[in-house]
Amino acid sequence: MLIGEGPAADAKARLLERAGARIVGEDEAQAALAIVANGDEAAAARLKARGLLVNVVDRADLCDFTLPAIVDRDPVLVAIGTGGASAGLAAALRQRLEALLPTGLGKLADALFAARAELRGRYADVDARRRAIGALLAPGGPLDPLVEHDDPTAALQRSDAPAGRLERVEIASADPEALTLRTARLLGLADRLFVDGKVPGSILDRARADAERIVGAPREEPQPGLSLHLVWTPA
Repeated sequence: MLIGEGPAADAKARLLERAGARIVGEDEAQAALAIVANGDEAAAARLKARGLLVNVVDRADLCDFTLPAIVDRDPVLVAIGTGGASAGLAAALRQRLEALLPTGLGKLADALFAARAELRGRYADVDARRRAIGALLAPGGPLDPLVEHDDPTAALQRSDAPAGRLERVEIASADPEALTLRTARLLGLADRLFVDGKVPGSILDRARADAERIVGAPREEPQPGLSLHLVWTPA
């Protein structure tokens, strides 16, 4: 149900129609959700009494649910919500993300989906396949998702599993906010962490949950994927 008229109602109607909703009025018995675009508290109360979940525009205190701001790169969909705290903040973030995400991002997603069987055949080992895809999609990689790609399928066909790599990373603070962008990115990508035993848990929590953690020095020869040697060097 969509209750109300005017710009706010028109905007909600466009959002609902894009999502595939069938919009009806208050006399419809089969509706499951209701949007009250005119702030009518009495209408909201009536609809809630009928068992509908209700969203009242600009009245978070009356909402059973909130609607996120959407960045649509079909089939990629990014939703930004603030739990009703600030629709303006969600809209501002959406505008920034609209500028960052290439218009052809959906084409990249479709190419990755179409290549799933081929990639499984090429990399039977799950970890090897994940590393290969991670290398393709890494910042500056052949299929960096923040860059427009004319032919992502060709890059997928040329992809090879990345060679083993070991990086020494010095950690000087227990505050995760003090990490450099490069270190934060490496922690998010690493397959395993060699830790000297003193690196704070607050830093280790920034690594992938499935990354192997090993106390002690790394091996001389890099193991498959990305390994980090984390060294505690407080000032």
